[in-house]
Amino acid sequence: MVTRRKFLQSSALAAGGTMLSSYALPYVKSGDKLTSRRPPLKERRFVSEAVEETIRRVKKDIADPTLAWMFENCYPNTLDTTVFFSEKGGRPDTFVITGDIHAMWLRDSSAQVHPYLPLAKEDPQLQKLLEGVIRRQTQCILIDPYANAFNDGPTGSEWDKDLTEMKPELHERKWEVDSLCYPIRLAHGYWQATGDTSFMDEQWIKAMQLVVQTFRQQQRKKDRGPYSFMRVTSWQTDTVAGGGWGNPWKPNGMICSVFRPSDDATIFLGLVPSNFFAVRSLRQMAEMAEKAGGEKELASSARSLAAEVEKALKEQAVLEHLHYGRIYPFEIDGYGNALFMDDSNIPSLLAMPYLGTVPADDPVYRNTRRFLLGDDNPWFFRGKAAEGMGSPHTGREMIWPLALTARILTSNDREEILQNLRWLVRSNAGTGFMHESFNMDDPSKFTRKWFAWANTLFGETVLKIHGEMPEILDKPM
Repeated sequence: MVTRRKFLQSSALAAGGTMLSSYALPYVKSGDKLTSRRPPLKERRFVSEAVEETIRRVKKDIADPTLAWMFENCYPNTLDTTVFFSEKGGRPDTFVITGDIHAMWLRDSSAQVHPYLPLAKEDPQLQKLLEGVIRRQTQCILIDPYANAFNDGPTGSEWDKDLTEMKPELHERKWEVDSLCYPIRLAHGYWQATGDTSFMDEQWIKAMQLVVQTFRQQQRKKDRGPYSFMRVTSWQTDTVAGGGWGNPWKPNGMICSVFRPSDDATIFLGLVPSNFFAVRSLRQMAEMAEKAGGEKELASSARSLAAEVEKALKEQAVLEHLHYGRIYPFEIDGYGNALFMDDSNIPSLLAMPYLGTVPADDPVYRNTRRFLLGDDNPWFFRGKAAEGMGSPHTGREMIWPLALTARILTSNDREEILQNLRWLVRSNAGTGFMHESFNMDDPSKFTRKWFAWANTLFGETVLKIHGEMPEILDKPM
């Protein structure tokens, strides 16, 4: 089985090669570069007529043939290749793998299906599939709210020997604040799109109560809480400092995140973009809880915690930068130390307006954005093929398509959007798909050939451009 970290450790990037996983898409073949890269119809995991109609409608408005081809390949990739839909006890159940890793991340699975929410009401089967994702995520949270990735049943994992409280249902147990935020975002978006509240049952309420409890534990006001993690590894960011508890933390109301959305360990436990995400998610939870049979106590608890985290962010997570004025740091420790950078995985500082956690015109965000998209950000790279943010997860000089799409999704500048769209198109290296990362000088050197989140988000990005600035799609790429 291929895992994110082992994939990177065994990649051929150091030798200038391209790493393919054991789950590489079998239908990606050489030849005519504009031949569809989708599986044959009978081999697709799920088919939605609403999605197919959207592809037909949008594709005909895209002038550039390569962009049109990539949109058709990428937008349905989650449905084509990663969903396992069934019914259990008369209710929908959907397990969603990331692509080349046969496990379900709470973050990735939410983000992978999120772009289909606007179509749910017109496609009953698609709505059932989405409800199934929410119900599966509810069960995952109840199994262990500290886990980031799950198996399809109690099958065990190659990470069973990690020094943490592993269970056979877990693929990996890295505590990341955003792992509990994403299922709330998906549930709220589903409810808004469909009006369906059937998922807000007793199990869902228990899961939401557990989310609030877990967030409270990880404020670490009285003690370090029940979670610790270490891994026997030579990869520094794959294990945790401080004997598995993280570096020292001074409680301030924020929620500690031992790992980032990249699955890399944090340096300082106060991960700022994830805490902003938690504030929004808790308020969405409260809104839904009131609709779920009047769960006023849960709603009140969620709102109270959101206000507490928000207050801490305002007081401690807006700092003066040497060159950019007041900006948001990436991580803080409560003692006054801060890390000025960003990571391409979402939630990131760059993507905060996309998630609705800060307005795009917020002056502090505008200052932060100038810092992030320039040479003072240690993880921003300029190369012959593109310029954009990367991640410590893949090392120097590797740009992430997730960051390029985030830049588009948080911009109103037509030229900026067009330029980043062109970089995305040129990054596909003839595969017709997005990747985890690509070399800033040579897109043929990339990681993760089958990364459904990046593919579907690219599709969502094209849809947004089509709806708001369709003239951009008339341009050559």
